[in-house]
Amino acid sequence: MARGLFPWGLFRKPLHIQAKLSYMHMKYLFFSWLAVFVGSWIVYVEYSSYTELCRGHDCKNSICDKYRKGVIDGSACSSLCEKDTLYLGKCFTAKPKSQAKVGDQANIADLATQVLSITDANKDGHISLPEARSTWALLQLNEFLLALVLQDREHTPKLLGFCGDLYVMEKVPHSPLYGISLPWIIEVWIPAGVRRSMDQWFTPSWPHKAKIAIGLLELVEDVFHGTFGSFLMCDVSATSFGYNDRHDLKVMDARYIVPEAIFQEDIRQQRCDADEDCLYGADCLTSCDLTKHRCTPEVTRPNLAKACEALKDYILRGAPSDVREELEKQLYACIALKGSAEQMEIEHSLILNNLKSLLWKKISHTKDS
Repeated sequence: MARGLFPWGLFRKPLHIQAKLSYMHMKYLFFSWLAVFVGSWIVYVEYSSYTELCRGHDCKNSICDKYRKGVIDGSACSSLCEKDTLYLGKCFTAKPKSQAKVGDQANIADLATQVLSITDANKDGHISLPEARSTWALLQLNEFLLALVLQDREHTPKLLGFCGDLYVMEKVPHSPLYGISLPWIIEVWIPAGVRRSMDQWFTPSWPHKAKIAIGLLELVEDVFHGTFGSFLMCDVSATSFGYNDRHDLKVMDARYIVPEAIFQEDIRQQRCDADEDCLYGADCLTSCDLTKHRCTPEVTRPNLAKACEALKDYILRGAPSDVREELEKQLYACIALKGSAEQMEIEHSLILNNLKSLLWKKISHTKDS
């Protein structure tokens, strides 16, 4: 009897283990397949979002072909197409449409002088048709126009040359505003709450952050009622800015800093059913006129309010105790600003000057200033 039961008792446990291992194997295969599928999908979406503009070789061939045919010209054409001393590296945008024009308040005479000075690429005293074509194409780009009108300011990289609608900017070694930049494949897996905490961990010392914050406030001043009109900052996020080794703020992505006049002209034509339909970029929102189903031209928040919101957590963390309360008060008053800057110019200027003075006063006697 015992001998008859022995084979059953012998094989009962291994069969159970085998079933368990089979289940674990299937579970492992499923999650491996899922990870591969999700990863492949993310790679596909990222790659497929790029257009021909992001393929440097094709872009260079197209520009140089037009240059050799005499269609376009510019100070950087020889380096790009003949000497091969200029090459196209990382692509920052795949969006083909980025138009801009000069606002009504611009000083046209001064701007014309500045434009003509760069249009004459070979400095022969004459402007050829290819040079004129190239400059006109460039003036349709927000970031080029901003670089042109802020050439003498420290917050924008210097304009070095152009060829057709391709322009060359000074390479500025910089760090992200929050001090850490992760590959996108890692970024997509980090929860938003964890990312915000990481952002705060990797920041400069508070005096350095104060200097960077002052730079952003000065940029707001530069683009408001400047020599060449007012600009709207339509994406005031940390990814749009960086800082150099002296902790001077640098604009790293100016695509969404747009002339106010052309913004108003375009948004006025936009059809809407709710205020949310009247958004440009991440931060330029107007209201919807439901009687006409058209967007109104005035933004609901000025540049300064958006800048203060971006700075709030950045500058309050680690702030010295003797300035923290007043700094927080000023920041919240700034964030509460509504309407366009023109409608509240005095209050706008007062808050801006108070914030700059408070920060400068705290760091002016340190080596960080």
